[in-house]
Amino acid sequence: MKRFNIGFIGCGFAAQLHVEAYKRIPGFEAKMYGACSADLHQTQQFVQANGFEKVFGSVEELLADPQVDIVDIIVPPSAHIPLVKQAMESGKHVICEKPLNGYFGSGNDDRMVMYEAVCSELEALKQFLAGRKEKLFYAENYIYAPSVVKIRQMIEATGEKFLLLKGEEAHSGSHAPHAALWSANGGGCLIRQGCHPLSALLYLKQVEAKRRQEEIRVTSVLCDASQVTVGLPSNERGSILSNPVDVEDWSEAILTFSDGTKAVISSGDMIVGGVRNKIEAYTSNACYEGRIAPNDAFLCYHTDASKLTDVYMTEKVETKTGWQHVFLCEEEMRGYVGELEDFLRCVDTGKEPESGFPLAYETMKVLYAAYASAGSNSRFYVE
Repeated sequence: MKRFNIGFIGCGFAAQLHVEAYKRIPGFEAKMYGACSADLHQTQQFVQANGFEKVFGSVEELLADPQVDIVDIIVPPSAHIPLVKQAMESGKHVICEKPLNGYFGSGNDDRMVMYEAVCSELEALKQFLAGRKEKLFYAENYIYAPSVVKIRQMIEATGEKFLLLKGEEAHSGSHAPHAALWSANGGGCLIRQGCHPLSALLYLKQVEAKRRQEEIRVTSVLCDASQVTVGLPSNERGSILSNPVDVEDWSEAILTFSDGTKAVISSGDMIVGGVRNKIEAYTSNACYEGRIAPNDAFLCYHTDASKLTDVYMTEKVETKTGWQHVFLCEEEMRGYVGELEDFLRCVDTGKEPESGFPLAYETMKVLYAAYASAGSNSRFYVE
């Protein structure tokens, strides 16, 4: 069994999801080798809890270790591109969490300036990557979710055209203070949550294009990205966690493709009841609905949940009483296992990943086209 030593940069919530997924990858041994983060105490706890061999005091120390084969970057997006370049220049393959990049100024800045800055950085990274032996993997788990994989298989078999694609990710908001700031995340719910279904729909449209031997791209975006909870007084916020400063907590984006077909991306930081992850696809002969979360694989009902405090049911659900959609095999159903398995296979065989730089490039360009549209209250035409 081929073994790869994994070095983590970042030890937060998403890092734990990756750890659990690595354990379930068939055919490879992913060794939790070492980790570092901005908080040494957090790193020590993370390493001890997950059986890593080493605590690294800095990024430089981790990258200098010849035993590290693959670097998994799981930090706020403002640090992504510098770390990607630094790691690849050290001879490491890189897995980078979403979003790949962004504009990290103020949410009140000109949205066209944002779009141009993001596109310029993407072009610079494209030049940096050209000819490198190290691989860059874009950690977009949605396209590896079993329901999305099955839609892909069916459209490859039928050769039909997607007439309408719809995707949603929404929940009650992030508890992290930095989620309220454009300077930390490059936007609000659209970039933090909407990027997932957006990447999945862009990916499926390209699967269709390849099967039909067509060239298809996004030609325009019409988007509204707003703060809808801003008028709620503190005593009426209920279970809403988000408290945006200069980012949006709701968005709706309509994409038009060059073949005249459409896609709709919905995201929100003001939806209670757990995480909503959903992909829909419609052709002239078929309807597909991928309910990643919640799903009804296992339902339970409790009148008293006082003894279930330590029992995980699903992310961001406010109560454990009443009927609950319990998320079984979460790492597999959300696509993390398939994602990391693909990346390790690429390192082993040299094949290109399903989720790599081309998908990241298109996702980020369309995301900031959506922000440009929202900023001008008009349709934005993508170059």
